[in-house]
Amino acid sequence: MLPNDIKTYNKQFEYEPVVENAGKLKKYAKFLVIGMGGSHLAADLIKIWHPELDLVVWSDYGLPKLADKDLKDRLVILSSYSGNTEEVVDAFAAAKAKKLSMAVVASHGKLLSLAIKNKIPYVQIPHMNIQPRMETPRMLRATLALMGEKALLAETKTLVNQLHPIQEEHRAKELARKLYGNVPVIYTSDRNGAVAYNWKIKFNETGKIPAFFNVVPELNHNEMTGFDAKAKATAISRNFHFVILKDGDDDRRITKRMNVLEKLYRDRGFKTDVVLLQGKTRIGKIFNALNLADWTAYYTAKMYGTEPEQVPMVEEFKKLIAR
Repeated sequence: MLPNDIKTYNKQFEYEPVVENAGKLKKYAKFLVIGMGGSHLAADLIKIWHPELDLVVWSDYGLPKLADKDLKDRLVILSSYSGNTEEVVDAFAAAKAKKLSMAVVASHGKLLSLAIKNKIPYVQIPHMNIQPRMETPRMLRATLALMGEKALLAETKTLVNQLHPIQEEHRAKELARKLYGNVPVIYTSDRNGAVAYNWKIKFNETGKIPAFFNVVPELNHNEMTGFDAKAKATAISRNFHFVILKDGDDDRRITKRMNVLEKLYRDRGFKTDVVLLQGKTRIGKIFNALNLADWTAYYTAKMYGTEPEQVPMVEEFKKLIAR
């Protein structure tokens, strides 16, 4: 069940990825990770954790519009927890046609079969029968193993003891209570944008409610003016509840912008809460925040009486496009 998955989230960092066909895995300095939904979250987090890495994330059919030389200089990591994601299987064919260097992360399915058949490097994630959004730690470690990032792989293992999932449960219950009846809008710094995106999709997939996100400073130049509610426009703005994710390591100018934004919204009567990112390390802060999001989305689902784990509309959509 989902609550137990959240409580034992830190234990996923004990997972030791095994790279099959490792002899064919060359050392690369550039990477292209292709995945959809929960299967690209790990790569998104690697990008904000170590932005100096040359890592492109692609979530669509085929390949990104990069020069052929650039593509050939990259290891293409095709990531699909189910192994059957249509867009990723399509990207595999496109990469194979261009004779690009490839590797695969999957638990089973067609993608894994293609990796085995073509004798390319792959990591087979344990098939735990949970949703991909809950598999991010294992997917992260598998991706780092294929990238050859041994030091980062070792650092993630320290999260087994850094994270304390049960301690976040009470804080999440209180936040979910405040958010009830409203549409969450998650704001954070650009450097933590992938964290805010994770919060959004957890509200969508687990909580079964609409949710949105944006980043500072960009939103200070556009989105916030949409909430300068006046007269007739006021009614359409009142059901938003803003959650600002603040990080003590953010640029002081970004922190100042967040503080001013919070004041402006509160002065206009908007419901606004601040969540401080907590943790001893950068990666610790990221995953503490995600664990809090998991709990909050779970209790959101319970308050609305929705099933928190499954994503029936996604499954219905897949069946309809397969016709």
